[in-house]
Amino acid sequence: MNKKQFPVPSAVKRAKYRDDDEDDYPGSFEAELATMDEMEDEFGDISQVMEEGPAQENTYSKWSRPPPPELNPQKDALIFQQIEIDHYNGIPLPGMPGSNIPPVPIMRMFGVTELGNSVCCHVHGFNPYLYVTAPQNFNEHHCRLFKEALNKAMLKDMRSNPENIQEAVLAVERLYKQNMYGYTGNEKSLFLKITVALPRLVARCKKVVEEETILSEFNHCYRAFESNIDFDIRFMVDTSVVGCSWIELPPKTWKLRQHNGHNLPFTSRCQLEVDIAWDAFIAHAPQGEWSKIAPFRILSFDIECAGRKGIFPEPNHDPVIQIANMVIRQGEAEPFLRNIFTLDTCAPIVGCQVLSFEKEQKMLEKWADFVRQLDPDIFTGYNINNFDFPYLINRAKHLNVRDFYFLGRIKNIKSVIKTQVLQSKQMGRRENKSINFEGRVPFDLLLVLVRDYKLRSYTLNAVSYHFLQEQKEDVHHSIITDLQNGNAQTRRRLAVYCLKDAYLPLRLLDKLMCIFIYMEMARVTGVSICSLLTRGQQIKVVSQLLRKTREKDYLIPVHRSQASDEQFEGATVIEPKRGYYSDPIATLDFSSLYPSIIMAHNLCYTTLLKRDTEIKLKIDSDDITVTPSDSKFVKATLRKGILPEILESLLSARKAAKAELKKETDPLKQKVLDGRQYALKVSANSVYGFTGAQMGKLPCLDISASVTAYGRTMIERTKQEVEEQYCVSKGYKNDAVVVYGDTDSVMIKFGVKTVEEAMELGREAAEYVSSKFLKPIKLEFEKVYFPYLLINKKRYAGLYFTRPDKYDKMDCKGLETVRRDNCPLVANMMNTCLQKLLIDRNPNDALNYAKQIISDLLCNRIDISQLVVTKELTKTDYAAKQAHVELAAKMKKRDAGNAPKLGDRVPYVFIRAAKGTPAYQKAEDPIYVLENNVPIDTNYYLENQLAKPLVRIFEPILGEKAESLLLKGDHTRTKSVVTSKVGALSAFTRKKEICLGCKAVLTPEREKMALCKYCEPKEAELYQTELYLGRKLEEKFCRLWTECQRCQGSLHQEVLCTSRDCPIFYMRKKVQMELDTQMIRIERFGIPTW
Repeated sequence: MNKKQFPVPSAVKRAKYRDDDEDDYPGSFEAELATMDEMEDEFGDISQVMEEGPAQENTYSKWSRPPPPELNPQKDALIFQQIEIDHYNGIPLPGMPGSNIPPVPIMRMFGVTELGNSVCCHVHGFNPYLYVTAPQNFNEHHCRLFKEALNKAMLKDMRSNPENIQEAVLAVERLYKQNMYGYTGNEKSLFLKITVALPRLVARCKKVVEEETILSEFNHCYRAFESNIDFDIRFMVDTSVVGCSWIELPPKTWKLRQHNGHNLPFTSRCQLEVDIAWDAFIAHAPQGEWSKIAPFRILSFDIECAGRKGIFPEPNHDPVIQIANMVIRQGEAEPFLRNIFTLDTCAPIVGCQVLSFEKEQKMLEKWADFVRQLDPDIFTGYNINNFDFPYLINRAKHLNVRDFYFLGRIKNIKSVIKTQVLQSKQMGRRENKSINFEGRVPFDLLLVLVRDYKLRSYTLNAVSYHFLQEQKEDVHHSIITDLQNGNAQTRRRLAVYCLKDAYLPLRLLDKLMCIFIYMEMARVTGVSICSLLTRGQQIKVVSQLLRKTREKDYLIPVHRSQASDEQFEGATVIEPKRGYYSDPIATLDFSSLYPSIIMAHNLCYTTLLKRDTEIKLKIDSDDITVTPSDSKFVKATLRKGILPEILESLLSARKAAKAELKKETDPLKQKVLDGRQYALKVSANSVYGFTGAQMGKLPCLDISASVTAYGRTMIERTKQEVEEQYCVSKGYKNDAVVVYGDTDSVMIKFGVKTVEEAMELGREAAEYVSSKFLKPIKLEFEKVYFPYLLINKKRYAGLYFTRPDKYDKMDCKGLETVRRDNCPLVANMMNTCLQKLLIDRNPNDALNYAKQIISDLLCNRIDISQLVVTKELTKTDYAAKQAHVELAAKMKKRDAGNAPKLGDRVPYVFIRAAKGTPAYQKAEDPIYVLENNVPIDTNYYLENQLAKPLVRIFEPILGEKAESLLLKGDHTRTKSVVTSKVGALSAFTRKKEICLGCKAVLTPEREKMALCKYCEPKEAELYQTELYLGRKLEEKFCRLWTECQRCQGSLHQEVLCTSRDCPIFYMRKKVQMELDTQMIRIERFGIPTW
């Protein structure tokens, strides 16, 4: 397997201009395509296939997986890495455990062998179940009676019975278990394990048991346990299967379909389809050799549609014109298959297979065939869940492409679009589409990035620049139709654009290690990748809890969700001693603070002690921990909690993974280990959040309130210990002062002058304070800030040192350099000011720079790209009017096809308006502002965007005079206002021409001339000046145009890019308008007569 890293292309970065004399070169992406490894078994002469699409005999063998080896179930083991698990209702298989009466639930595991062969494994005999409390004196004799009565009650309670179930309850067993919630000693209680016929009957059974009288001789109030556990999770827990684990089917335990008398038909498109009993296979723990990753096939694709003018493409009207595909095997460096399906002819592309079709129906049909033959394990792309897949499916439906919808691995199941509506106070109303692809994982990179990263913009262009430092041509959907209607060359240009949109997600997956991180998270938490992508945080902790409770004979109760007014105090923030510190500030951090508190104090559901239990069991006070929030828990001497055990195993596994990572030299194994240690860290930190989620599966306020209470006391204790120990009276040169503390860290001024001394004292203090706390609570020295600007709670900046000789970076927390709700000007200006303050140590230079920026702003010298604010349109009805919502409505009236839609980020600037106009009415589209010369409200930007951040960082240095020095003075007195082409009076006013020399209004008879009679003698000089200005603008425009051409990949094609995330786009638009205006000024001179 080729394990080299992705090649880093000679990407064109828009950060700087290039020399004009640089040689022309092909687009960096096209050059990269051309240098990629030749595709396996070149495709011969089929780069242009019209109408019939790719011939099966020529291409299918190249698209398919390698043929599987000959296997004999009696002699050979079958080993594969599963990537997805689901279940279905089927017919009992003779010789397999479980009920003989159909229907029965059958688990299905999909995966890939080490050789790259796809597997569908049907697992038989596993049945759903739940537990309920049992009445006293309930013996074995009652089990049969209870089963019969419950079965009768359930059949009667069913409103519909499409499966014609006759036996809803399969078994009732007596078991001794313990309720996990609350300490009750070591005595176990009697429970009933009720096994039912189908997963959907578990909830029905709970309802019947809790609400009806089953056996009249027992006056018992039954309570259900573990009835809210997903059937797939239950199966994985009971069989020790974790997400993406390796599964081994030993010889003589499995049957291969269509082999040696086992004549069950193939129901899937996998190469190997097998059957096995649920207790016969081996699930390998993902450690050692079993931490490897199979060569999963990842298909990244992108589609292009030909929309109508002014209307966003709609599947009922607008055709799909191109589908680009890039296929990579996990662990390899380059896509081994690169092709594009095009409607109409397309010129050849080096390094890519071009497949052309005359009819759209045929193209869609052949693309679906391609997917089925390729048999990918993972679909990826950018916004494929909410756009590409729904568009393709709805378009195929409109065109009646019959077999298109069967894109999953099960032959007779269609892929269907479902809409999920998510509602929250923070995010508003959001709609996401979900589509079933049995056996395949839809890994939409956009949804992953929105969940895991906080970015200013989530367009593919912005994301690529942020992570890869390269951009792509961003062609607006209204231009795509023109390219399609052109010729083979224009369609080739569109194809290259489309191919790059399919390639960039693969580059991002590799750069951010998304697949590795999610696979390792699935392994660590024990759930499937699909569950991680579509479910919240709760399921991860539930899975881990279930595995541990199963070992210990505990049962998890079903929490009855209800709103609660109970609140608990959050983390402590030590009041900051604000100021600019020119001495080194040592920072000490608690390692995994909340998990270590849970472990140190044995906080758990199983150790929670209620008052009545304490009295009943006569527990000694020495065996009880009373937390700062007045909750009680038994100590580990009486019972070790489950949560501490889970956390210990997670953190010890992380320590081992990090140690192994340091030794590992193989790049692929390094990524696996790095993904694993990250997954273990995230999982450990999510345990505390699980206990505090009031509407979650199992909230426990006693645990979450105790954890934060301990955290508060520990920060305060740390401050006390440091200041008492590190003082002059104890032999130190200076008295140490804790200048700030926040949640899990403290910043200490030891009074020393060098970073090395601060580091030495920081390490010593960390060890000293750690000795005052219970293990495994540990305070660690992490870094030194030098200098340090402490502005307020959760707002500070400093040079970050982890070694004494050189700083690592400039670190900013809570400042506008890292916030997304301001315009880029604020972040850039703050960043530069902080560099001058912290790195150059020159406050005067920083102050002068800030003044210059303010002056440039008021004089309209700031590029509009620096003033754009973006906000996501999550809903259209807010309690208060929002600028981006009002603008979206305004843009919809102007051009409905190009207006922002729900989920889009809306860019806007604030324009001048009458005094007293609310901010939401001042928001305007930046392109509209440029095209119509609408004046920017520079005062609004100064007062509402720049003023507060600037005063915040300069106040600790300049004191009370900071505001007057920054916001008053000569630099604020000169202002420039442009004249708008639109407005209330523009339709009723007539513009009069002015003299280009003295600016006087020209008389009616000279209106068509350039100059007044007094300036005519200087005509030659003024004409030369205007020509010079025109040449400078032409030069600037050419440089910007060439920069955009380089980005799009050709110096010979027109620039079509309309990326609103790119500052050069706005610069180019502005300079183009200025150049047009300047050419009109020059034309006014006419033919020179001098």
